[in-house]
Amino acid sequence: MTDTRYLVHGVFWDGPPAATAADDGGAPALRLQSPSGDFRELSLRPGARLGFRVAGPAKSCLGHLVVHSSARRDHILCKAAAPAARGRQCERCFVLDESRLIHDFHRGGRVTPGLRDYLMQEHWLYVATFAGGATKVGTASGPRKWNRLAEQGATMARYVARADDGRVVRVLEDLVTAELALTQQVRSSAKTEALLQPLAAGDLDAISSSHAGDVRYLLARTAVGGFTVVDESWVRPAQADAVYGPAARHAYPHPLDGGEHGFTVAAISGANVLARLDGTDSLFVVNLAHLTARTIEPGDFASAVPAVQEALF
Repeated sequence: MTDTRYLVHGVFWDGPPAATAADDGGAPALRLQSPSGDFRELSLRPGARLGFRVAGPAKSCLGHLVVHSSARRDHILCKAAAPAARGRQCERCFVLDESRLIHDFHRGGRVTPGLRDYLMQEHWLYVATFAGGATKVGTASGPRKWNRLAEQGATMARYVARADDGRVVRVLEDLVTAELALTQQVRSSAKTEALLQPLAAGDLDAISSSHAGDVRYLLARTAVGGFTVVDESWVRPAQADAVYGPAARHAYPHPLDGGEHGFTVAAISGANVLARLDGTDSLFVVNLAHLTARTIEPGDFASAVPAVQEALF
């Protein structure tokens, strides 16, 4: 019997990076897991149709990760299929999840041999700016240097340092936050709200460039070793461009904690989809991050069209 209900793990961007601004990059998909543990992905490329029914508001544990090396990791199902207590995990899986140890490694925290192998590879420090101008500092491993920023939903981003390993890059990240008050996290909801009225590209580029310049100036004068200051721009995937275009767009009116939903993907940035609903030319911004840890049934479903008043020009 084929499983029809799946646990949502989130939106992931795998595949090769964009090489130039005219190129596409990555393969955005909604990653699902069956009760037996098998994974499948629903394409989120522009033109793809996404339809599903949400089983209900409850969130379930997504299990935990065991890291064997820089190139291999296993996802372990939650044995109890327990409710999520910490957003995405039950208490037991949270404790067992090796990836959480990453955040204390540079402070002398304990890590497993596999996680140490992952952390000792090349890492990059970046500055990312989002549609409303909010800017953060962050890190990415060498192999996911591009994909990490695509999953974050950055509008503009610049790499500011190449570090020898994951310990050094996190020391630099904390230094930037302490000295320049640059946050390490931008709320998912803030990213979505900003996409309703994104700032002009020139303004966002100026904000990004200014922050990146401040970070490079700071890093060039620090006594921390094991890294090189760099000046390299991240190339945004072409399939995100329409998200920042001039067309009017609206907040998606239906909560994703229940009900039936279905739309065509017009564009995508991070986990935010610019959606076209059946029966209207209006565009809606849908934050698919709200589906993470929920159970859905994919199928031929459609979102109800709300009454919206287009902006007058």
